[in-house]
Amino acid sequence: MESTELKLYTAKDFKSDQYVRWCPACGDYAILNVLQKVMAELGVSPTKTAVISGIGCSSRLPYYISGYGFHTIHGRGAAVATGVKVANPELTVWQITGDGDCLAIGGNHFIHSVRKNIDINVLLFNNQIYGLTKGQFSPTTKKGYVTKSSPFGTVEMPFRPGEITLGARGTFFGRLLDVDLKSSQMTMLAAANHKGTSVVECLVNCIIFNDGAHSWLSEKASREDRIIVLEHGKKMIFGKDRNKGLVLDGFNLKVVTIGEDGITEDDILTHDAKCQDPTLQLKLIYMEAPEFPIALGVIRDVDADTFNDGIVNQIAEEQEKSKIKTFDDLIDSLEQWEM
Repeated sequence: MESTELKLYTAKDFKSDQYVRWCPACGDYAILNVLQKVMAELGVSPTKTAVISGIGCSSRLPYYISGYGFHTIHGRGAAVATGVKVANPELTVWQITGDGDCLAIGGNHFIHSVRKNIDINVLLFNNQIYGLTKGQFSPTTKKGYVTKSSPFGTVEMPFRPGEITLGARGTFFGRLLDVDLKSSQMTMLAAANHKGTSVVECLVNCIIFNDGAHSWLSEKASREDRIIVLEHGKKMIFGKDRNKGLVLDGFNLKVVTIGEDGITEDDILTHDAKCQDPTLQLKLIYMEAPEFPIALGVIRDVDADTFNDGIVNQIAEEQEKSKIKTFDDLIDSLEQWEM
């Protein structure tokens, strides 16, 4: 038997020769760099990798990856990514989308791709603004925020991407912050290894039209006290001194300090990303500043059948049962007459 050598890739193998055309200091750069590192760690060849996007600043990303890419039209990335995966099940498919592209014009495609559990990896860049079209409010813009299309402040409640994902019966949801590279790589790698639709909300900064949207989290001096990086099977502990944690207070989450009021590490909740019941996972998604830390990492990761496997298996079963095996068999099965 011939020995096969495992190809080891580096991030450089996934970098295209195209100049990256984002504004200097845009948060999208960090996500691109992490994605290339994750692709290398997965060990999947660039020729087995496809990156699909819609319209928006983030949707330029396929040009910067060495592999197959398709820059589609506004909001339709999910539909094209579905077709790519079903037609080519061996490909690792990434969908790159923004909060406007995904949750506004692409909202219907998004929820149904999640519901069907297609084996694709969705990176949802959330800067809470329309950046490419120069600063209009998006479906995730905070209520009351003044933008070019809401000069007196928005009057709408924003979407929570994680809530929509779980509402569509999603099997994987994670969240990362552009400046927290270690947890970003961990989260994105877990998403890639998940079988089914993985959705990762990427909190990124738009330095031109919404600078500082996530500044409460991104400030290095206080970041560890304001985020909690969740890992399955580990205690929900956070803070610069690793002395803060989450407990249940009735039906609600509560932040406590270990060592105060008799609280010990044993009292802190253990994260269960594998739990099919999403109740506690939703509570983690709902956490907002300043009362709570913002949850990063893998929040939900459960097993379920995938749409693409279902289609492939169904076709194989029908082919096995069918008496028609060749084109001649098909012709012979049709009504025939002589002239």
